[in-house]
Amino acid sequence: MQQARPRPDLRARVGGVAATVALPVLGGVLAVALWWAAVRLFVEPGSFLAAFAPDRGARALADLLAEGALNRHVAASLKRILVGLLIAAAIGIPFGLALGGLPVFNRVAGPVASFVRMVSPLSWTPLAIIWFGVGDQPVYFLIAIGAVWPIALSTSAGVAALDPQWLMLGRSLRATPFEMMRTIVWPGIRSDVLTGLRLALTTAWIILVPAEMLGVDSGLGYFILDSRDRFAYSDLVAAIVVIGALGFVLDRAAHILLTPRRRAAQRPSAPVVPGLAGAEGALQRADTGEYRI
Repeated sequence: MQQARPRPDLRARVGGVAATVALPVLGGVLAVALWWAAVRLFVEPGSFLAAFAPDRGARALADLLAEGALNRHVAASLKRILVGLLIAAAIGIPFGLALGGLPVFNRVAGPVASFVRMVSPLSWTPLAIIWFGVGDQPVYFLIAIGAVWPIALSTSAGVAALDPQWLMLGRSLRATPFEMMRTIVWPGIRSDVLTGLRLALTTAWIILVPAEMLGVDSGLGYFILDSRDRFAYSDLVAAIVVIGALGFVLDRAAHILLTPRRRAAQRPSAPVVPGLAGAEGALQRADTGEYRI
């Protein structure tokens, strides 16, 4: 009896999954191979630079994971990232709403915000230590002042892109500010806010490591300094690998959790706001174009 051939769509799916997994793994293997070859070819065997070889870094990483030596440092770094992002979101979202929704406020505060945004977050380090002393507080400040701008600017862009006719409709039917925010403004800016949060996470992770080199006794940045002072260069390589791996995982998690699910390119139904029933006729008079959700 002749065996049934696999369907073309099934083969395409299997091939797509294999390519999705195999190609990144191949890229990682090639990167490690080039790293190993560079150390072997250009570094003397007895030199301290030989400690940066990938095989020695892998052994150090295995030992650190087995001993649990990195657990408290990873936990401290993740806590600082979370607190810094929460502070940035609490400031950036209202600030972005004001920038995008209040033209006078935009003209007054916009140039100042643009000036402050162009200052490197790490250049605030001396002031952060003077204001907050040593400890977690200056780290929170540096993360927040760097991560607030992607959130604020994305939120402002979303507010500026809202359909004015939807806002006019809500005002004409006397929707309360809370109803306007819940049913018109937030659905329209949600994708922009989530995009800003994802960009802010990337910025915060880049700022975290140098910020943790400022008078704290835990965190991945502190562990790098401590490894350097102990001349444990293999541990330093292991810490760099952990930072890259955690950053990759956080970025992929943010992509899954914070990327809005795109709907079909069609105008959504009328917002469900008390007092807006019977507004379909006004909505139908709005221009036909893709509405951002």
